[in-house]
Amino acid sequence: MAGKHLITGNEAIARGAYEGGVNAAFGYPGTPSTEILENLAKFADCGLYAEWSPNEKVALEAAAGASVAGARTLVTMKLVGLNVAADPLMTLSYIGVRGGMVVVVADDPGQDSSQTEQDTRHYARLAKVPCLEPADAAEARDFTVRAFELSEKWRCPVILRTTTCVAHSRALVEEREPRGRNGVGFVPDMKQFVPLPVFGRVLRRKVEERLDAQAAEAAESDLNRVIRRGSALGIVSHGVAALHAAEVFPDASVLKIGWGWPFPDALLRSFAESVGRLLVIEEGDPILEEHIRSLGLACDGKNYVPRCGEITPTVLYGVRRAMFPELALKPLPEPVAEASDLPARPPMLCPGCPHRGLFLALTHFDVIVTGDIGCYSLGAFPPLSRTDTILCMGAGFSMAHGMRKAGETRPIVGIVGDSTFFHSGITALLDVVYNKANVTLVVVDNRITAMTGHQEHPGTGVTLLGEQTKAASIEAIARACGMERIRVVNPYDQEAAVAAFREELAADEPSLVISRAPCPLHIRKPLGAPRAVDAARCVGCRACLKCGCPAIVVKNGRPAIDAVQCNGCGLCDQLCRLGCIGPAR
Repeated sequence: MAGKHLITGNEAIARGAYEGGVNAAFGYPGTPSTEILENLAKFADCGLYAEWSPNEKVALEAAAGASVAGARTLVTMKLVGLNVAADPLMTLSYIGVRGGMVVVVADDPGQDSSQTEQDTRHYARLAKVPCLEPADAAEARDFTVRAFELSEKWRCPVILRTTTCVAHSRALVEEREPRGRNGVGFVPDMKQFVPLPVFGRVLRRKVEERLDAQAAEAAESDLNRVIRRGSALGIVSHGVAALHAAEVFPDASVLKIGWGWPFPDALLRSFAESVGRLLVIEEGDPILEEHIRSLGLACDGKNYVPRCGEITPTVLYGVRRAMFPELALKPLPEPVAEASDLPARPPMLCPGCPHRGLFLALTHFDVIVTGDIGCYSLGAFPPLSRTDTILCMGAGFSMAHGMRKAGETRPIVGIVGDSTFFHSGITALLDVVYNKANVTLVVVDNRITAMTGHQEHPGTGVTLLGEQTKAASIEAIARACGMERIRVVNPYDQEAAVAAFREELAADEPSLVISRAPCPLHIRKPLGAPRAVDAARCVGCRACLKCGCPAIVVKNGRPAIDAVQCNGCGLCDQLCRLGCIGPAR
């Protein structure tokens, strides 16, 4: 429907890709980028293609194949996903593309949903490709369209860097008619697309020439704009932080950087010369600040602006007060005091989550547990407390292998999820088998990519576009890698799960346990009848609290079960030795 619509930044990027004539889109789900492909897939009936790839590296490589054949492509991922995709990105910068290719990377200042707070602008510099930074949803749509154009003009991928704030906040966006999609047909060119050293050295020099030309264009581009106000203070900022800066410093001129790399040196110099004092406000690392100083320009920056966390208006108000203590600035309203009488609510697995049964079974053993990225990361918290390390996707297996090979003598259990297994767990499992590490590996298979909102993966048998396809078998892949000890357990059956671990932990060879049960939130139906505590028989031992289910509460010193939250999994029944818990009557 034409007209203006209030949409999120992620929806706007999807809209921009559609309007920009994207042929194909690839990605791996991860907050704050997930909704881009989910929204783009809604345009599939218009002829474009979208998929969830097994991981970000595969997604970028698939997009590269389509782009060198002339198609316009989009790749989506969160900040840590670019670590996985960095290998092909570096070489693709050399060989280039023919159809426009936009790599959307969603950074997460403040680490709301990520294990790091890394700054994707470093990757743009390392790969020597342009980096655009929209400040709101309207710019997200516009910058996506422009990124395709820049990519085709310079025949290189373009990074579109967003943040959690831009991805999830809303703005009015006017919809436009899409351009036609590119025709596809690969034209061989060995000197361009086969970067053996003899050709790669030539491509390397062309990359540097391209950067110089792009820097000159960026200095004149309307993607970078000056909000001209007073001349006493000038602020150089980027993305949504620039909008906050313009609001908090109403008398300052603001150079809003939208095309941040390569640096628009001529524009930076002219702006600095037009103001008396220069302040650089940037989320993340002092990339702009350090470069401005390298140009011989004096500026303030991280001596006032925090290095960590999101740059909000409140943060910038504190920066202004620190810079200008002589100003009689009104104090900000005090935040609403936290209600001290409310009980703490630590992060926990959902009622009926099958991962709870898996971790509960592991509490019976003195083992080291190397965990991974997913809902099951919550197994680290009390009362389960059954995760000792978390590094990155797939490392649940790899770290277990490394510990054993380093000489660790305690039993080691390495855990990954089903989507993570297909993402990066297979090669780690292969390492365990090939190099004979005596560890117990676990795939917590809840039949979906749950943490990011129930996206399909190669093991579900359904594509992003809703098409039925082959469902990859974890067991068959493990057998193909040489794993001989493989067993599937129902995590809700504690007796069987504990028995399985007792046997596998005693084995003198690698083993794989697949804890298989669907995510209740995904299947959207209760697992059984809601449970209830027989108050007359309960002695208040609180053994049922050991599973950490949020449906179990304490009333008048005794456990009780909230029937609204209870999913009927029955784990608490098995914890109560007196038989006080059973289906509600």
